Amino acid sequence: MTLSEENYLKAVYHLELNFSKGVPTNAIAEEMKTKASSATDMIKRLAEKKYLSYKPYQGAKLTANGKKSAIKVIRKHRLWECFLVEKLNFNWDEVHDVAEQLEHIQSEKLTEELDKFLGRPTYDPHGDPIPDANGNLPKFTKKKLSELNENEEGICKGFNDDSSSFLKFLAKQDIGLNTHLKVTHIESFDESMTVLIKNKEILLSKTATDNIYVESKS
Repeated sequence: MTLSEENYLKAVYHLELNFSKGVPTNAIAEEMKTKASSATDMIKRLAEKKYLSYKPYQGAKLTANGKKSAIKVIRKHRLWECFLVEKLNFNWDEVHDVAEQLEHIQSEKLTEELDKFLGRPTYDPHGDPIPDANGNLPKFTKKKLSELNENEEGICKGFNDDSSSFLKFLAKQDIGLNTHLKVTHIESFDESMTVLIKNKEILLSKTATDNIYVESKS
């Protein structure tokens, strides 16, 4: 498979979480930052190779083979992020773009040895689950911080937005994986939240709380 084909499969895999009946071409084009016509050409090519099922106006869905291929790329990406943070001292907001390049290395032996070397991690530095060699994901129940009520508490377990700007924002607020959070006030006007973190109250916008996943303690 080409690098571009792998990137498209990975994009469809993530988008299927929001489009269970088929991912629209425009959504794929937006995710890949390309024109709808270019996305359509790639979708048809992947359908011919049996990685996608596609019907005009109904969207695209991964086949079993397509899902397996997408998960392989995601597994490599998240393992490389672990390696960069844990072994090469990269910050968590620096690793995504580097891992995007490394994820296309085709050696299965390298992936297996990397996994073994890292101690078979189950989550990457951003809290995303890492598929095992058989494509199985650890159980991960997602709940947004924005879904908590006043006086509810939670433990930070991941982020929906892994952009460098958002991760830097979180670092400034002293929010990382396994950070304990308590909602002390929810503003009715804009649903922003006042959250207690390490004996300090901070104000988080609805955009921020929608992108933080927690494990509720209630």
